[in-house]
Amino acid sequence: MIKFHHIATALAMGAAAVLVSASFAVAEQGGKYWTPAEGQPVSHKTSPARHHIATQTASTRMRSALARIENPAATKKKEHHLILQVNTNDPTAMNLALNNATNVAQYYKDAGETVKIEVVTFGPGLHMLREDTSPVKARIEEMALGTPEVSFKACGNTQEKMQKAESKDIPIVRQAEVVKSGVVHVMELQEKGWTYVKP
Repeated sequence: MIKFHHIATALAMGAAAVLVSASFAVAEQGGKYWTPAEGQPVSHKTSPARHHIATQTASTRMRSALARIENPAATKKKEHHLILQVNTNDPTAMNLALNNATNVAQYYKDAGETVKIEVVTFGPGLHMLREDTSPVKARIEEMALGTPEVSFKACGNTQEKMQKAESKDIPIVRQAEVVKSGVVHVMELQEKGWTYVKP
């Protein structure tokens, strides 16, 4: 009977040892820690896979930080681009375009970001930039001085047609630049990613 008791104790101890070993093995493979019973020593081991991932992550972060230091352009803020089209001889529409340009320029100035805005006129909208007929000439002169982010483009095709129809030269305000075709200019800016708005 005593012999049987010793055998049973030995078997129980062997089973406990197997369970403990299995727990360590499973914990190490899964990258988790085994929690021992009270009074047993604690041994923390990280799985090789988890250690490798942690090392890679730290290395990647370090490389990204160094790249930003070496290449300041990588952290440069995005530049915004806006086209405002005017194609009607309507002072309200012209003033609305100028209001929009002023508001957008101020918004990005306050945000510490850069923006380029082009007001493009063609068709009857060319009157906005005509020296002799513009109802907003004073505002354009003021904006040219205080809001350099905004530029003005006049359609050359429209200017030529008006010259033929009126049998005289059509002067354009000095703050504007004449482009060959206002519509083509708008299209090409859009192809470069500019945002288009018709007030």
